[in-house]
Amino acid sequence: MFQMIISGIGWFGVVLCTLGYLLLSTKVITSDSRIFQLLNIVGGSCLVTIAFENSDWPNVMANLLWVFIGVYAFGRQLRTQSAVRKD
Repeated sequence: MFQMIISGIGWFGVVLCTLGYLLLSTKVITSDSRIFQLLNIVGGSCLVTIAFENSDWPNVMANLLWVFIGVYAFGRQLRTQSAVRKD
């Protein structure tokens, strides 16, 4: 049962990351949109979970970097928006 849940989390991550890329590629969203960053952060976190469970360390690292980049970009967006509101 546990392995099925972990596998489901992994597939959910694949769907989210692929959806983000699809929406970006079809210009439905932009790379500076919050939804794009959130899809990457949550999707990447799901992929880290499955990679960690399977001891797939290169994928753990690649997806952790993916998540950290998303968190950094999302944080910059929030700071920029906050600065604009103050002006």
